[in-house]
Amino acid sequence: MSEIGKLYIVPTPIGNLADISHRALTILAEVDLIAAEDTRHSLKLLQHYDIQTRLISLHDHNESQRAVELISKIQQGLNIALISDAGTPLISDPGYGLVNQCRTANITVIPLPGPCAATTALCAAGLPTDRFRFEGFLPVKMQAKHQALATLLLESATSVFYESPRRIAQTVQDIVEVLGEDREVVLAKELTKTFETFYSGSAAACHAWLLADPNHQRGEFVLMISGVKASQTEVSSEAMALLTLLMKELPLKKAAAVVAEHYSLKKNILYQMGLDLNK
Repeated sequence: MSEIGKLYIVPTPIGNLADISHRALTILAEVDLIAAEDTRHSLKLLQHYDIQTRLISLHDHNESQRAVELISKIQQGLNIALISDAGTPLISDPGYGLVNQCRTANITVIPLPGPCAATTALCAAGLPTDRFRFEGFLPVKMQAKHQALATLLLESATSVFYESPRRIAQTVQDIVEVLGEDREVVLAKELTKTFETFYSGSAAACHAWLLADPNHQRGEFVLMISGVKASQTEVSSEAMALLTLLMKELPLKKAAAVVAEHYSLKKNILYQMGLDLNK
């Protein structure tokens, strides 16, 4: 019986092809098979480095079926590499099902370090990095998106998201509506490419910048939202008491606005606290 194979998790460049590691190239050249999110896209990378390894697709629509097939091949002794279109597999990309099933089957999974758009953007954004939360893509539907953003009203850590060019302007507008126009935001696009761009400012300023030129909305985005400062979340017991009292007589939005004006507080934060009190 042949020795069982291994699964390698291999990050690939997010833009600049020179960012792939020597170890990653060695693995891709030596494995028996490469499972790729888009074989046509990944073929360009392999051809650039003259790698002849055969490609097989693994994406959101076929992962459950393909995982069974790939695990069978690994158990027969084949070594397989998993790659995505760009960056580190599984990070807002396919692969979780395969890796999870490999672990269950006691197949060795070997991760390689490498490119990731989220950390690449975060380290140059100028926002605090001691604590951050990565959320992938926000929901597409507005109500769900607003609910997701509302969880950041009291969040003190930096929040990191991915966003597509066709939705970026609306998403930043949603941030203005839910978190307030003054919340600090950093937009990073076209990372490691020729037109790499960072733009930072208030949510309102970032929205205005996106609308100022259609070119500003082009490219894949990393959207980073600053956490709230400790002073912004300090609500006195008197303010909370007034909010609780007014909530009995007024709609929550109006009650939060009255308390915010009286105590010079953020009405969005008071609104979220009111929602918490009603749970």
